[in-house]
Amino acid sequence: MIEEVFRVKLPVDEQLILKRNRFSPILDIPFSEQKRISIVTGIHGDEIEGQYVCYLLAKWLNENPDKIRGIVDIYPAMNPMGVDSITRGFPFYDVDLNRVFPGSTSDFLPAQVANGIVQAIKGSDYAIDIHASNIFLKELPQVRISKSNANELVPLAEKIGIDFIWVHDAVTVLESTFSHTMNTLGTKTLVVEMGVGMRITKAYGQSLSEGILNMMSEVGIIERPLSPHGKTSVSTINSQVHFINSPSAGVFIPSLEHNVTVIRGEKIGEIVDPLLGVVKNELLSPCDGLLFTVREYPVVYEGSLIARILEDMKEIKS
Repeated sequence: MIEEVFRVKLPVDEQLILKRNRFSPILDIPFSEQKRISIVTGIHGDEIEGQYVCYLLAKWLNENPDKIRGIVDIYPAMNPMGVDSITRGFPFYDVDLNRVFPGSTSDFLPAQVANGIVQAIKGSDYAIDIHASNIFLKELPQVRISKSNANELVPLAEKIGIDFIWVHDAVTVLESTFSHTMNTLGTKTLVVEMGVGMRITKAYGQSLSEGILNMMSEVGIIERPLSPHGKTSVSTINSQVHFINSPSAGVFIPSLEHNVTVIRGEKIGEIVDPLLGVVKNELLSPCDGLLFTVREYPVVYEGSLIARILEDMKEIKS
């Protein structure tokens, strides 16, 4: 069922409207026994990977109404003006919507939208916030969890069977995100990062949608035979993530694709000077590990992020 969850007037007789598609059981199941999950994407307008996941989930739910045992809410565009204008932030305000949560009804428009999102999703047992990377980086599918929530959220993330789980130190800015707000309100919320901005990586979307369905089955929201996902999640709890930044401006020419195992000293790529025709820098791996992020947009400046490598592969199981 398509439902409107938030509406606000805009200039020139226009309106900003947030909608969700709610799937409920067709069987007579007491409401108190129905668990609820919210699938959220489009907080950043240039992140489209999650839209494909929403499509695949809605398609499965449309085709299998008799399998639904709880409530599934799908929110494909939390920043609809950003999606329409291919803008990462909230148009006209030059603000990141994922930095103004929990928002307020008496604040500026982005904060009103953030508050509307929170009010709509509050009360869900679970939420999955799907992001893509930006246009500059390509990410291996991953769940990102702050250390403060690791004990509660890592077991839930493992049910998705995603490639790996990045448990990181919380920083102040995370307190103004959707995921932090919802976890504080008691909704177990996972943040998924995958792919690249302004693109859809079909294989990633298909794998994540399958994983979400398996997770929903395990927590009793849908009835469905579990199918093995074929991989074991890698956690960063006992590992270290290395960041590789460009030492100079130029054009980055990669030597490796992402999602490969690298060894210490292996060349990841080069920074070249197109005018002089010279290699300015060779970028080498500082460790053995998994190359899970790599630069997608070639023009770089001093300090630009080139890659991330997950050290300590002992936890990866074939």
